[in-house]
Amino acid sequence: MTPDLDIAVVGAGLAGLAAAHELRRNGHEVCVFEAADAPGGRMRSLRRGGYLIDTGAEQISAQGYRATWQLVRRAGLTPEDVPRIGRPMAVWRGGRPHNGVGEPRAVLTGAGLVPAARPSLARFLGWSGRHRAALDHDHPEDTPLGGDTIATAARRYHPDLHDHLLQPLSAAFFGWDAARSAAAPLVSLLLAVGPVSAWRTYRGGMDLLATRLAVDLDTRYGRRVEEVTDHGGHARLTVDGTTLTARAVVLAVPAPVALRLTDGADPDATGYPAASTYRPMFKVSCALDRPLAPRGGAYALLTPECEEPLLSCLIADHLKCPDRAPAGRGLISLLASPRRIPELAEAGEDEAGRRLAAAAERYVPGLGTALTATHVHHWPEAMPEITPRALALRASFLRRPARAVEYAGDWVAARPSSEGAARSGAFAAARVLAHLAPHRGRTARQETAA
Repeated sequence: MTPDLDIAVVGAGLAGLAAAHELRRNGHEVCVFEAADAPGGRMRSLRRGGYLIDTGAEQISAQGYRATWQLVRRAGLTPEDVPRIGRPMAVWRGGRPHNGVGEPRAVLTGAGLVPAARPSLARFLGWSGRHRAALDHDHPEDTPLGGDTIATAARRYHPDLHDHLLQPLSAAFFGWDAARSAAAPLVSLLLAVGPVSAWRTYRGGMDLLATRLAVDLDTRYGRRVEEVTDHGGHARLTVDGTTLTARAVVLAVPAPVALRLTDGADPDATGYPAASTYRPMFKVSCALDRPLAPRGGAYALLTPECEEPLLSCLIADHLKCPDRAPAGRGLISLLASPRRIPELAEAGEDEAGRRLAAAAERYVPGLGTALTATHVHHWPEAMPEITPRALALRASFLRRPARAVEYAGDWVAARPSSEGAARSGAFAAARVLAHLAPHRGRTARQETAA
């Protein structure tokens, strides 16, 4: 049988685009199907009235993002396209922000921790440094933290380490519940990305890399894949009611979506994919008529659960990168507390935006009067929730035989970030190449000619 396609990739997020580029570099013809009208997935950016609005929250580091920087170079981007943020991160405590979160000097300054907690922070950092080699962010299931949740691991230290550092970090950036999510991926990731002072962002929007990568690929937008089945020597996919065959398919989508597309037919799906649950994200972007921001100069302000019931983080996007708002104006993103997302989503966008903006007034006085528009972004499946149960199943999933249907996404990498997506894309491509090894170099077009 001659397949309709050589290789199909489902999803034009960073994981799918990374897989597609790697497969094309190895001589294959790749077709990317994307249900949305543009690439990027959870790394989309919107242009509204002169404001550049990121739908997610993206930071990348000069260290620990090897796969991402490789894609940056392949896309022809320069260091100027990925500027350093150059602003601190703060945590709210005692009625004011405290800068220095995520910096080594926090042992001395506290960065929101009480003096009695600083020895615990030093002990935590010392332990992490001594076990750096074992805290492998590519294999968090094998770290000394084992099956500890964030809350369990934090009990070894002063309560402040959980309440004013680990809990707000995990909630703000991943939407995690510290009592449910595993500690190993968080600690490994914090070690890998280094201090906040080294973090960078994309000039022109967080979709810059995805947009550049998609230009050189056969990417078909507005095409909804409804079903994917593995037939051993080939795969089938139903796209908008039409059945196509392909030598291989990469499902670069969240694990719950992959399970729905395969309808549980994959014998490996009952393990790690089924255990890979997701956390939602609810974000309100506030366009302002002036450049307001939390005092202290931080671009991001963490609001711990013990201090603030509705918000988990505020990001001054115009401080993160000046091109996010017109000159003389401001753009602030409000991220909801993970526990409150269900009720906010049920309240509707207008009401949810009003509630979050009202809560933010405490941290950015005058926000209400400066507000000109709000844009709500709700991702029901935003970030993979890496639980101890999922970690226990991950090793066997990675060792499974290569098949005609493979998976990509930050959930595969157990690293909820663009770097996790990029690494998983390269990993999926390698598995597809291994599956097709007997016919290496023979594309669908070449087989037709033969």
